[in-house]
Amino acid sequence: MKKFKTGILGLLIVILLGFVYLLTYTIAEPKAYDFMVKHALTEKLPFDHNKQVYGHDDVVLVVIDDKTVEKYRWPWKREKYAEIFEYFLNYAHPKAIMYDAIIVTKDVDNPESDRKFFNTVNKFDNLTVGFMPDIRKWSEDKKEFGKNYDKAFEKYSINAEDKSTKRPPLYESMLTMPEDYYKVVKKAGSVCIFPGPINSNLSSFSTDEVFRTSEYIFEYNGKYYPSLAMSAYLISNNNPNVVITDKHMEFPDLNYKVNHTKSYYRLSVPVRYYKLYTSGYSHLKCSALDIIESNKLLKAGKKPVISPEEFKDKFVVIGANVPAGAGLNDNKNSPLKSNHPGLDYQATALDNLLHNDFLLVLPQWLNFIIALMGMMLIYLTIKHYDLTKAVSLTITTILFYILLASACFYWSTVINVITPVVMFILTTILAYTNKYLIENRNKEKVKSAMGKYMSEDVMKNVVKDIDNLGLGGKKSTVTVLFADIRGFTSMSEKMSAQQVSEFLNEYFNEMEPIITSYNGIINKFIGDAIMAVFGEPIQDENHAVNAVKCGYAMRKKVEKLKKRWEREHKPVIDIGVGINTGEVFVGNIGSVNRMEYTVIGDTVNLASRLESYNKMYK
Repeated sequence: MKKFKTGILGLLIVILLGFVYLLTYTIAEPKAYDFMVKHALTEKLPFDHNKQVYGHDDVVLVVIDDKTVEKYRWPWKREKYAEIFEYFLNYAHPKAIMYDAIIVTKDVDNPESDRKFFNTVNKFDNLTVGFMPDIRKWSEDKKEFGKNYDKAFEKYSINAEDKSTKRPPLYESMLTMPEDYYKVVKKAGSVCIFPGPINSNLSSFSTDEVFRTSEYIFEYNGKYYPSLAMSAYLISNNNPNVVITDKHMEFPDLNYKVNHTKSYYRLSVPVRYYKLYTSGYSHLKCSALDIIESNKLLKAGKKPVISPEEFKDKFVVIGANVPAGAGLNDNKNSPLKSNHPGLDYQATALDNLLHNDFLLVLPQWLNFIIALMGMMLIYLTIKHYDLTKAVSLTITTILFYILLASACFYWSTVINVITPVVMFILTTILAYTNKYLIENRNKEKVKSAMGKYMSEDVMKNVVKDIDNLGLGGKKSTVTVLFADIRGFTSMSEKMSAQQVSEFLNEYFNEMEPIITSYNGIINKFIGDAIMAVFGEPIQDENHAVNAVKCGYAMRKKVEKLKKRWEREHKPVIDIGVGINTGEVFVGNIGSVNRMEYTVIGDTVNLASRLESYNKMYK
């Protein structure tokens, strides 16, 4: 039963630890990840003082910003976008262009403006535009249309060989482009991103609004499609084949692979964010107004506001970000800030691909082992060391782990941060609780054992003031009782040592409860004699009377025992009792290393002599 209870307790502790681990990992770990991304990870890349940007400069943002819409009031006719695109088509010649926007309807009021825009788009081979897959199914009235649209949309699919474990379909339909638009668009990529932890499943999408991952490739209707960033990357590398496994996206033609995190529905990759500079972006940023004006100036043969050479062989991300503008606020919550520009997120996802600048995410089994080893270390430390040393080593272990996690993030390695720390603290609490219970249990065992060597009341007195334990005592009036077996010495010579021991133990077992019942304590056993004290440490005004009653009860008990011993063919004994009341010294006698609680004085000696005279007077 004891083993069963221990097993049940152990199981409950394991369940508690598991529950706290999962709860912390689900709720607190993403926030700890964000903190580390912001304060440790983004510090790695150097700051370019000339360009006022952290890290790489081959990805440039063209932003329809406040300055742009102040001059060209929103909403725009689409020919205004055409002016931006013409600058890159005719003058700048970047390696690839990402248009971070989706177009789902025609501008029925300005068809000529649409035509100019679509004609401009048609001239690009290195332009990829945004589209949006949808997790909802086609509605009943659009099923046939959806089937035809999906077929036409296959031109944007990529050459991908999927060797990964099959996942349930996530996307079931599309936000449709106008026919005139997708006919001229040669490359497209998804701008759909999900918030959630770096290993998120659909269940976490609604509980965490921070964007931490990118889905570079996804399956839809049996085909594979790229994200906007992946589409630009494939354009710049002549559309290489992609092989998808459970752990990697591989590009055999480029001898390049990307680690990804496989969840139930998605193959996602943690975004390796870069530090934001003063404008609120992590990449070089140009105002779309400057591009529009530069395009006009170049057409007129004048010097542009921004030289096209600034964009040569670079990657350009075009999008809108006007926080106060209706329909132009494309901000996301990121680990770096609550209003992170969406096109900077897309630029970062591309930047990661271009420079193989990805995070190494430790597998959860390894995180679990690290946490478990730390917990075992802390538990053993608390078990084997005193409080001061154990607490110091525990705090050191926790601080060391926090520093280790910071170093890992600094070097682009994702490790659980807060979950192990919480488990270490919980282990400390459980270990000290266990230690406290064990020590209390051991104290009870010691008290129980010591109660067999001294009176329980004496022991309680000692324990009550254990810190002031020392030699000394006080004078007090007590009653001392001596009880001795008649002729036991000659009787014991005829018995074996075992028989003597058994006989005495039986006799003492019968006498002890009688003495206790009259508020006496057995001070010591002297061979076959008993010395008992009444009045100390148990305070009793009637100690003299109780001592006499006790002695009488002891004699009566022996008379009953004699009959039983005769039947059992054991020695038949008589006892003599001597009782005396008087002043004694009561307290601890001995040395600092070995002391005994006792009473001394003439009162004790007289009680002993009275018992001896009983032999003479019968």
